[in-house]
Amino acid sequence: MSFIKSICIKLVCILLLAGTVCKNVAAQGTTTWQGKRCAVVLTYDDALAVDLDNAIPVLDSLGLKATFYLSGYSGTLNTRLKDWRAVAAEGHELGNHTLFHPCTGSLTGRGFVTRDYDLDNYSVRRITDEITMTNAFLKAIDGKTERTFAYPCGDTKIHDTSYIIPVQNEFVAARGTQSEMPAINTIDLNNIGCYAINGQSGDELIALVKQAMQKGSLLVFLFHGVGGGHSLNVSLAAHSQLLHFLRQNEKDIWIAPMVQVATFIKQHQTPLK
Repeated sequence: MSFIKSICIKLVCILLLAGTVCKNVAAQGTTTWQGKRCAVVLTYDDALAVDLDNAIPVLDSLGLKATFYLSGYSGTLNTRLKDWRAVAAEGHELGNHTLFHPCTGSLTGRGFVTRDYDLDNYSVRRITDEITMTNAFLKAIDGKTERTFAYPCGDTKIHDTSYIIPVQNEFVAARGTQSEMPAINTIDLNNIGCYAINGQSGDELIALVKQAMQKGSLLVFLFHGVGGGHSLNVSLAAHSQLLHFLRQNEKDIWIAPMVQVATFIKQHQTPLK
């Protein structure tokens, strides 16, 4: 083989290799989530006063939108209804968390569940009535007909029967409590997982976001107390650190309420065969 021919073959190989590398880089840069590397949904449960006093001010100051899962029994829905209307008007989602937040009392660590609101004592009709009543109540607050649902305590069944099936058409999606960071094609819209936050530092919360960015996945945060207000709590400093990180990296992270993200998933999901 002549020297010139050898050089030509090497050049061709280099060009082919470069093309492959470019294609791989392009593939890695191809994003699923509205042209961004991952999607993050911030959710807050139980319609707590700290949602209005601590979470909303920092969210609004940074222009970030979240989902608040409201239970009808919460006192703030009576005493601060005007504030919740303002929350919806700012573009946050008011999600359905049932009327009385029933949970399965027979599970370990469920001493807080009273007999009256123990799912073990419910019928499917009773829980679905609670859910549809809450939807009507929320519509009276925000005027919206599309929203998502969150299972109280993450309990999806009454004994062995799923209670979301009879009312699933009332929702775009439902959020569970199992810790997961799924790719778009593996997401179960009837039971989207999340990371329940309790005492983690700001650095730990940001590490979850960075992991989602690396994987190109959906990351849902579940907050209860923010700077107090609940036994499950995140400090004000950690919460603020996370939100500022999200704001600073919006070019790579899609941050939106659950109803918007779930609608996008439904439109773009291609289930794995």
